[in-house]
Amino acid sequence: MTKNFYSDILFNCLLMGKSAIIKTGQVIEALPSTNFKVKLDSGEEVLCHLAGKLRMFRIKILPGDRVTVEMSQYDQKRGRIVYRGK
Repeated sequence: MTKNFYSDILFNCLLMGKSAIIKTGQVIEALPSTNFKVKLDSGEEVLCHLAGKLRMFRIKILPGDRVTVEMSQYDQKRGRIVYRGK
């Protein structure tokens, strides 16, 4: 992942007035209805759903994939997968 990608996400979050927290992690388990259990680099486990753009372009997420998760500052046990790493 490039530094430019993160700056674009942060810029979009600030531009839209959102105060999202962006973290990276690894998918542990695929659940029904495009939900995933992700273990973050900090050691936390988070329940995440797939972002609309990833769903629209049918990006496949499998257990073991590195992902970027966007979380709200109010509920840090749930998040949205916004990027699939290699």
